Parts: sequence; structure tokens; C-alpha cells
Amino acid sequence: MIKNKYLTQIEDTLDLYFGKKAPPMPENIKELIVKYSPYLIILALVLTLPGILIAFGLRSFWAPLAYLGGVKSAFNFSFWGIFALVALVIEAIAVPGLLKRTKQSWELMFYASLISLLSSLLSLNVGSFIIGGAISFYILFQIKSYYKN
Repeated sequence: MIKNKYLTQIEDTLDLYFGKKAPPMPENIKELIVKYSPYLIILALVLTLPGILIAFGLRSFWAPLAYLGGVKSAFNFSFWGIFALVALVIEAIAVPGLLKRTKQSWELMFYASLISLLSSLLSLNVGSFIIGGAISFYILFQIKSYYKN
């Protein structure tokens, strides 16, 4: 995978702070995360799909009887739903590689985290941006060494 020099700089900086300078996570916890994260991602994909449909305005998917009273659009576009959908697709693509512990799959999860972080920033969700970003990057960079080419 060809990386942009800015993405490489971001990854290197985050690796310095979350991978090297941050307190190390216990090895048994890292192993559990690496072992079970693909299955948790699959579960999250299944549970998140209805939310994505709602974010895109497919409300008739959930409540078909609510539209009997009048004509309403079954599709109402949501800009933030695009970010969630893109991150979700990237995570889904990463799952087979996560099971094989490939470096490329780790990078896909990194990109999905960056997209989620960007979504939090653009929606002015400061708590999610700071806390969610710190937690996701801490976990990602602590387990990075488990993923090889």
C-alpha cells in the first residue's frame, strides 16, 4: 500500500506518543485484543449497520407504519453518515487481514480511526475527539507490533 508522506508523519508521531512514550499495556491484554478484535469488529459491523441506515435517513426501514399517514421521503441524506459508512467499510475490509495479523490490516484500522476522529472534529464533538481518539490510538499503537507483513 502506498502511503502519503503526511499520513506517515502522523503515524510516526502517534507511534512515538502512544506506542513508545505511553505506559505499556500488559502483554496478556495485548494478546487478547489481537486475538478477539476481529470478532468484535464483525459484531460491531452487524450492530452498527442499522444505525448507518438511520443516519442516511432510511427510517422507513424501522417504522414502515409511520409513513402511512402521509407521503414522506424514505431517504434523507446525512453528511456524518458518510464518515461512519467509510470507516465501517474500511474496518470490514480489514477483518480478514486482522485474522492473519497482517500489517496492511493494521494500517486499515489506523485509517478508519483517523476517519472517525475527523468525523468527531467536524461535528464539533470534542469529547469524542479527545477521549475516543486517545483510547483508539493507544490501543492501536500498543498492538502494532503483533501485525507483520
